[in-house]
Amino acid sequence: MKVDWKPGTMVYPLPAVMISCGSEPPEYNIITASWVGTICTNPPMCYISIRPERYSYPILMKNMEFVINLTTEKLAFATDWCGVNSGKDHNKYEKMGLTPGKSRVVNAPTIEECPLCIECRVREVMALGSHDMFIADVVNVQADETYLDPETGAFDMQRAGLLAYSHGKYYGLGEMIGKFGWSVRKKK
Repeated sequence: MKVDWKPGTMVYPLPAVMISCGSEPPEYNIITASWVGTICTNPPMCYISIRPERYSYPILMKNMEFVINLTTEKLAFATDWCGVNSGKDHNKYEKMGLTPGKSRVVNAPTIEECPLCIECRVREVMALGSHDMFIADVVNVQADETYLDPETGAFDMQRAGLLAYSHGKYYGLGEMIGKFGWSVRKKK
């Protein structure tokens, strides 16, 4: 039997990412977010949802660019720490021993320790209530070649050890149980 709850956001798991923003080193900041996702394939678009009272919010509004840095199990501590501490009190790159990298298209820095960095340029900001949604075009993706399959060039998400967030807790992805289309693939 199922029990009714008050309406809420129970869509889990989600990626646990570090969003980097700022156009010059004194302004660089990292904000941890899970309200992030894909909107469209063509053109490639993503979104992040940020509370207006967050320290990064005016930086995002000023520059209208950011980088979604996928995190790993090895970066779980830094991911959490950057989410519970404010950039107004700390230089998060320095405190967590992270390296600001050079984006190829946007001015916001990447996080070198992250295996995949998705450079985004904001197209629209929607005020939705507790969070504002930054709808953005993906203008470049940087992938750590360590995780590229030498034959196909595909990014090996499993080997990268990506981090997921589910209702206040962090998890590794676990074992692959199938791939898209496996349920209908004809046996040879």
